Amino acid sequence: MVHIGHGRYLQDARNLGDVLIVGVDSDAKIRHRKGPDRPVVPQEERLEMLGYLTSVDHVILKELDAPKWELIKAIRPDTLVATKETYKPAQIKDLAEFCGQVVVLDPKATTSTSAKIRRIQLNVVSKIEALLEELKNA
Repeated sequence: MVHIGHGRYLQDARNLGDVLIVGVDSDAKIRHRKGPDRPVVPQEERLEMLGYLTSVDHVILKELDAPKWELIKAIRPDTLVATKETYKPAQIKDLAEFCGQVVVLDPKATTSTSAKIRRIQLNVVSKIEALLEELKNA
């Protein structure tokens, strides 16, 4: 689920260089990391949506079984942009071998996709509970 934080993050990343290449995790990679109910939006739609953003020049799918940092090693960017959650400090140090610099950006929104999903789930649960209570009292 693309939200305003993603748009802000990508625009800030774009401002750090001439070309912005975005690596997008495949559905399998996301399921492996976040569980069987994810992703909410299929990879084809996520890839297409990012392609519509003016800040993004190229979008590349990252598969679950791809070697570690394959895309970074292939491109060897002048600037790699990441969030604090993407890499641990030791990994950022290791990435210097393949990048001119690594820039860690702070979150650009007060919410996340996971938080939005939890809020939707809680809302649905509340509605089901209310409906069950109505049926019980009928």
